Amino acid sequence: MLDENSLLDNYHQAPIIGYHRAPLSQKFGAPRQPNLVALTSVIEMLAPYDTPAAFDGLDKFSHIWVSWQFHHNYRYKNNNETSTGFRAQVRPPRLGGNQKIGVFASRSMYRPSGLGLSVVKLEQVKIVQGRVLLIIKGADMIDGTPIIDIKPYVAYSDALIQTESGFAPTAPELLNVTVTDVANEQFMMLVNNSTHNNKTSVKDANTGSNSATVASTIHRIQNQLIASDMSIIKELIAQDPRPAYRRTEIATPFVMRYKSVDVSFQLIESGQLQIIAVVTV
Repeated sequence: MLDENSLLDNYHQAPIIGYHRAPLSQKFGAPRQPNLVALTSVIEMLAPYDTPAAFDGLDKFSHIWVSWQFHHNYRYKNNNETSTGFRAQVRPPRLGGNQKIGVFASRSMYRPSGLGLSVVKLEQVKIVQGRVLLIIKGADMIDGTPIIDIKPYVAYSDALIQTESGFAPTAPELLNVTVTDVANEQFMMLVNNSTHNNKTSVKDANTGSNSATVASTIHRIQNQLIASDMSIIKELIAQDPRPAYRRTEIATPFVMRYKSVDVSFQLIESGQLQIIAVVTV
């Protein structure tokens, strides 16, 4: 049996260098892989890692690798990483949620390190109030995700063409998503209210006369509802975030939280999901 010192030797501690700020605050609805939905979000770097000098040259890369922590995994909610022990096998949603495979043959959140790895599009290295914000697109992380490391994506070594992808050889099939007239009216009313409420907010430094703040920049991405968000909402729902064992249930409402609204949707027939309500949280 290993003593306490031996156990400590088997662990590696890494600092949290930033946090992911995103429109999705819950796991339900989040893409299961990166780049399935072109969702815009921001990585807020923390001091001392938010110094602009640390990012000199990164804007020459179109994509970045992001290492992050599954902070909504119940193993880590109470800072008790060993509370459930090692889980050798998991049930991937891609296999219907019933078939087991080895944890290291999956991208399950229930892994020994509790770490995720994603490649995302780097939209902008933004300097606000002397701090660095990374505007990214295509993340499969939710709001508040701790960021552990960032590295540039290098195409000649990272993009491998002749590969095998096991049980996930292609992207999952998307479902068709429609919106009821009532839900669309609710959504547009909330967009108009959001636009009105943000008219007095600080203008972006690149487009207005006033300087943006870190808080206002993050707020726009996290909370401000705009008309084009409906396209993103439909793309997220088209991935079918429902549990695999409930995907045949007709007319059973499910709720996905996006920015400041709860979006209710249901299956109306095979392969057809419908958004039925959009209400303020």
